[in-house]
Amino acid sequence: MSTPILKSRLPAVGTTVFTLMSALAAEHGAVNLGQGFPDFGCDPRLLDLVDEAMRAGLNQYPPMTGVPLLRQTIAAKIAALYGHAYDADTEITVTAGATQALTTAILCAVHPGDEVIIIEPAYDSYLPTVQLAGGVPVTVSMRVDDKGYSVPWDEVAAAVSPRTRMIVINTPHNPTGTILRQSDLDTLAGIVAGTDILILSDEVYEHMVYDGQQHASVSRHPALAERAFVVSSFGKTYHVTGWKVGYVAAPASLMAEFRKVHQYNVFTVNTPMQHGLAGYMQDPAPYLALPAFYQKKRDLFRDGLAQTRFTLLPADGTYFQCVRYDGISDLSEAEFAQWLTREIKVAAIPVSAFYSRGKESGIVRFCFAKQDATLQLALERLARI
Repeated sequence: MSTPILKSRLPAVGTTVFTLMSALAAEHGAVNLGQGFPDFGCDPRLLDLVDEAMRAGLNQYPPMTGVPLLRQTIAAKIAALYGHAYDADTEITVTAGATQALTTAILCAVHPGDEVIIIEPAYDSYLPTVQLAGGVPVTVSMRVDDKGYSVPWDEVAAAVSPRTRMIVINTPHNPTGTILRQSDLDTLAGIVAGTDILILSDEVYEHMVYDGQQHASVSRHPALAERAFVVSSFGKTYHVTGWKVGYVAAPASLMAEFRKVHQYNVFTVNTPMQHGLAGYMQDPAPYLALPAFYQKKRDLFRDGLAQTRFTLLPADGTYFQCVRYDGISDLSEAEFAQWLTREIKVAAIPVSAFYSRGKESGIVRFCFAKQDATLQLALERLARI
């Protein structure tokens, strides 16, 4: 007897760079600034609210679309921040994390042969999910110079074809830390005007925009909102990435199709977590204070890096900082990240890992969603290079 041979749906996919670098960091006792999660806890009040929900018996299946109070609170938040009124009953769905929201949006909309434009470097779930749907990924690379990364909208427009079904955008952007602005959204709206192209807008870092700048949510742009799935994450906002709770907002006609897939790939989401989040969100202060909270960490980290041999790129959003290392080494990005982990004992992620073809730019990404003491230890080690 032998195990049948399985033809892979994703033959080019192996172990992610995040898993590899985290394992290498653990092996060498390195400060892990690679994978994007905090090393500090959430507000104890949030834990109390989840505990209260559990003890109150709220432990069975909630509605497939999400706990009504949570959906209502999400809709109220979006209306207050971005001025768009989503209907909580028909246009908001709670998901098992943002990645599930992204996956479900692609699976419900993309058919075999449809093209999906992905702007690279890109979060690593986009491209394989398009492939699972039978779609054709069409990649456009961001431009990068000393002023940082920017989207070449002329190239995005040139990539549009009669088969284009969706354009995926991400702001604030992982891994580059850049943000889109109103002018970017206006340009994108011009590209898709008069077409049936959908927008999938990954906005999980929406509350991490710095220096007084405003998050350019697709929800705030009427011409884009009417054709968009907008995704966000409670895990990123409230420092609970392991809870895997997110949400998507979309017009009712799009959401109806989204929910058809959602009900069969996850059905519904952890009940007491939803009730706890709904209660916690009644006070907007925690997410309104998040830009200042993370800007302080960003500034601490950037000030320290400025004293090293790395070259800083702008970090207008997210909790990631990209740096050039060409003044230090001519190793490839993956080789340099491994050397940094083994010899300097600070883990980073090569930005080349966010390109489908591993494009080299001599840039690595650090995560500064860490305790100040963690960042200081990393900076002490990096200063020795």
